[in-house]
Amino acid sequence: MMLGDKMMEKVINLIKEKTMVVPYVLFSNYKKLNIKDEELILIIYLLNDSNKVYNPKKISEVLNIETGKVLEMVNELTIKDVLSITVKIENKIHVEYLSLDNLYKKLAFLIVNDKEVETVNTNIYDNFEKEMGRPLSPIEYELISGWQVNKVSDELILLALKEAVYNGAVSLRYIDRILYDWTKKGIKTEADVNLEKQKFKKKKETPDIFNYDWLNDDKKDSDN
Repeated sequence: MMLGDKMMEKVINLIKEKTMVVPYVLFSNYKKLNIKDEELILIIYLLNDSNKVYNPKKISEVLNIETGKVLEMVNELTIKDVLSITVKIENKIHVEYLSLDNLYKKLAFLIVNDKEVETVNTNIYDNFEKEMGRPLSPIEYELISGWQVNKVSDELILLALKEAVYNGAVSLRYIDRILYDWTKKGIKTEADVNLEKQKFKKKKETPDIFNYDWLNDDKKDSDN
């Protein structure tokens, strides 16, 4: 589920208005944006500079960094699309301003995506409890979490749950076997699942297969 442009705009405004603690958001995510430690110092300075006029000499004096280094960092952050430079004409003079709007957008994007991941993970457990008709036990929570730790995608886990429901065998043991079988066969997406079903259907030469029993597939093949 995408949170949409309105949510993104809301997060950006929260950051700009500082109702959200910008340093914490920045400190927690600056490495993900490929921002170096020394560049982070420059960004913090700019966050607290009200006019954002690009004055390398002033920045150099305040941060005790050589002017050449300031120019280098601004250039690097511009290349990384964290900073942007705009030029305005004031009293017939060209004045350069540094903008952090790109940084705000990147931070908002990370926050929104983290929220989406959290929502998806919660929905997985909700789906299991709904289909099983009861709350999950601590061991069952651990097993589902274990699939995620082993890099099994949320999409694949929910597809395995769907297959178990179709086959009337909603148990985590059955689903674990499905996921094991899919992983062994390199199945990663719904398209892969459907392709495997078609291959199985063609192999058996039956007109239609609705309930594909993944758990007993290998056993049936060995019996023939």
